Amino acid sequence: MSDDRNIDFVLRTVEKRDVRFIRLCFTDVLGNLKSFSISSENLEEAFEEGIGFDGSSIEGFVAADESDMLAFPDATTFQVLPRRQQKYGVARMFCEVRTPDRKPFEGDPRSVLQRVFVTVDEMGYVMNVGPKLDYFYLHETDDATPIPADHAGYFDLTSSDSATDLRRETTLALEQLSIPVAYSYHSNAPSQNAIELRYAEAVTCADNIMTARLIIRQQAHAHGLMASFMPKPFSGTSGSGMYLYQSLFDHEGTNLFWGPKSEHVAHLSELGRSYVAGLLKYASEFLLVTNPTVNSYKRLVANGEVPIFATWGRKNRAALVRVPTHKPGKHQATRVELRSPDPAANPYLAIAASLAAGVRGIMEGLKLPEESFSGLEDLGERELARRGIHRLPRTLGEAIKCFDKSELMRETLGGHICDYLVEQKWREWDEYCSVVTDWERSWSTPVVSRSESPYVSPPPMSSSPPISTESPSL
Repeated sequence: MSDDRNIDFVLRTVEKRDVRFIRLCFTDVLGNLKSFSISSENLEEAFEEGIGFDGSSIEGFVAADESDMLAFPDATTFQVLPRRQQKYGVARMFCEVRTPDRKPFEGDPRSVLQRVFVTVDEMGYVMNVGPKLDYFYLHETDDATPIPADHAGYFDLTSSDSATDLRRETTLALEQLSIPVAYSYHSNAPSQNAIELRYAEAVTCADNIMTARLIIRQQAHAHGLMASFMPKPFSGTSGSGMYLYQSLFDHEGTNLFWGPKSEHVAHLSELGRSYVAGLLKYASEFLLVTNPTVNSYKRLVANGEVPIFATWGRKNRAALVRVPTHKPGKHQATRVELRSPDPAANPYLAIAASLAAGVRGIMEGLKLPEESFSGLEDLGERELARRGIHRLPRTLGEAIKCFDKSELMRETLGGHICDYLVEQKWREWDEYCSVVTDWERSWSTPVVSRSESPYVSPPPMSSSPPISTESPSL
């Protein structure tokens, strides 16, 4: 949040470093990054009065007859961008979107997360999040057909060094923007890569994710490739996740999730256990937010690496929540990993929804169920019910129904965003269900057997949301 000290620092830095243009950024409800530039001469006015824009042109904002919106830059997000041979400097700030009477706009995802964060802060908790993003490098084509840039596997050093060089350049670019990177590596699938950012407070983390997605795309474009954050661009391989490592601290900087092993086998405190129990209880209700597309549910299938049940575990990577192994003396590093989200999600809404679910678990004093292990997919529905294990929504349609009935999500995200998501996602689901694929045709072709059919492969990519080839610029 901007205050006089932060604003003064920004104004002095702009003058000192000859910054002539400032890009003001925010997201629409679906998580698409939006921005416009102002000159440095208008910066002080922007802090005091905001900059007006047409909200009716932003997905999920307002109707044409109530289109006036104001963008107020958040001085704490000020960052001078690396120069790209231009004479004058360019800076960037994320914004708070407000109505003409200067009230926070209920359709602004960043404001939603800020509100949830402040509410939790008043309870004595500070949420820190460390995200890990999967993505694919693909060759650009005239159609939406994805072609991997390499065929390497987990932790492989690619022979062409293309992925290695790209990850290194991306890391350096992010660090120039004061976004520290913990790890980067080649992930499981051909041309799949991963980058893990260091933890930060919730709102800053979401800002960092938005910036990272943009920088990854820009660096790929500069190498003649495109970076895709589509959850499942290829059949038969791993999909892409946006894993959220979460922890709660008190105002003195003590990690509230840690507990001695004598108290719990995973070194979780009672508060930490209730937080995880909240994630498990409300997962089906927030899944539409963390996994928002038709294609998201092509990833959430039984393959041993992604969650299909609301469970927790330590070494079980098919669990919804994983508790990383505790390292002696590393109490401050105690955290839980929410494994369902994918990179198509709006990070502000995904973090807000999961934080609300975890804190609700604390407020309700929920008890953590028994740890789960692999093999749950082999159990029948009756046995799963006996163990108190529920299956996560299998499709976007199921996720919409669970979300629409959720009082917690409506309370957390507000009626404006909830109503828009339900309407928009039903439209997306209905459109998808009306598409007839070659896979379906293969099962109704009497001329040849299915084993001989040329259409036994999974549906073409056109049946899923298209892969964006845009390379937006900071």
